[in-house]
Amino acid sequence: MSDNKHAIQWLREGTQPAIVGTPLIRGTNSARRVLNLVPYALCLGTLCLLWQTVIHRSGNDTAGPHFSHIAGHCDHIPPISASSFIARQDTLARTLRSINASAYIAEPGASAAYFANLSSSHWHISERPLMLIVQPKTDEHGNVKADVSVLTPAFEETRAKLLPIPSDGPITFVAWPEDHNPFERALSLLPAVSGAAIYVDGNVRTFITDGLQKAAPKALVSSAPIEVKRLRERKSAEEIDILKCANEATVLAIRAARDHMKIGMRESEAGQLVRTALAAAGLKGGSGLTLFGENAALPHGSGTDRVLSKHDYVLVDCGGTLHGYTSDVTRTFALPDSVIPLRYQALWHVVHAAQQRALLTATNGTITASVDRAARRLIKEAGYGEFFTHRLGHGIGLEGHESPYLVGGSDDVILTGHTFSDEPGIYIEGKVGVRLEDCFYVDEQGVAQYLTAGVGAPASSPWSP
Repeated sequence: MSDNKHAIQWLREGTQPAIVGTPLIRGTNSARRVLNLVPYALCLGTLCLLWQTVIHRSGNDTAGPHFSHIAGHCDHIPPISASSFIARQDTLARTLRSINASAYIAEPGASAAYFANLSSSHWHISERPLMLIVQPKTDEHGNVKADVSVLTPAFEETRAKLLPIPSDGPITFVAWPEDHNPFERALSLLPAVSGAAIYVDGNVRTFITDGLQKAAPKALVSSAPIEVKRLRERKSAEEIDILKCANEATVLAIRAARDHMKIGMRESEAGQLVRTALAAAGLKGGSGLTLFGENAALPHGSGTDRVLSKHDYVLVDCGGTLHGYTSDVTRTFALPDSVIPLRYQALWHVVHAAQQRALLTATNGTITASVDRAARRLIKEAGYGEFFTHRLGHGIGLEGHESPYLVGGSDDVILTGHTFSDEPGIYIEGKVGVRLEDCFYVDEQGVAQYLTAGVGAPASSPWSP
């Protein structure tokens, strides 16, 4: 076969020509010279590409930390089981029966996720309602059980039936065509509408509540009462285990990110370290605030991409989710070579003492406002009362902020299973901001315990977060 034919065969088929290693040409045809040089050029190109790949990978290995030492911290924690969802539905049904309610209605979101594994990530809410409907029914043994239904747009019915909703029996799917009233279709599931008490989740949109009431003018449509709200507020041992690990992983992520921070870096660089560490720790949707120095005096500030000075604190407020449950941790800390003014160190210890005072106050049966007041009193006595500008804390679970709240003026009662953030702060605008936050739960003995205790939290000093 001629040199030319070898080259053409190689170009067409990708096979290596037999002319490699033989004299380049036997004539003066310039095209033949070019074709003979192709294999050599490609070999050289391949070597260059391989070398670039090695360099690129080597660079990636040294470009940033991988945080592999905190990976897998929560691998042993399972998600909520199907049997737990069914138990929650039946508990809801018994609660509805005890308060003479006919039905409970929720849109995809935290409450629907709690009762039926129907979160907003499973179904994006729009102007076309999809609703979870739970009614109490009595079985042949006299037990009150949950009767679960889903109202769905007719053109989405097939997709709705794919939703991963656990149930002890068949789920009824009621479809509404676009030229029909969805609320009338939903209420057609109830055996009797006149005089019925229909409770909707507190996060249901107004047009849905109004639409239900208009479709059933002789029924009472209102937000679910405290008896229903407390079912989600008070966490089970299964939920506490998830929340513990999520919050522990968040503390580990903050500590790991801090190990790679340095004087002279920017807020955006430190924030990226935190987000990377949260992801490495196995948390989804990790995000938060990273503020340096005086920028931390704005509790929810967006920062200015400030360069970290050796006299600055770093404030990191972040979290992520594990099996749908949220973490929330804040640390205000110094780096090993920071030189923090003594007066700012004193502020840190005042906030730390207020956080501990709140934890000791939050016992079973305590009014939430009194916990806020205990922390606030300590900060006021230290001379910084005017600089503690927000409530002490919020409930936490399937939502980052949920009821009840640790805030002045509230008359909510703390009960076993409740979970809260404990986050006092001092914010002197133009100078410094300090906040410390750990979440806690109230155990079966009625005593508050930090969710982060398993990794040695809370922080013990500005240099030990």
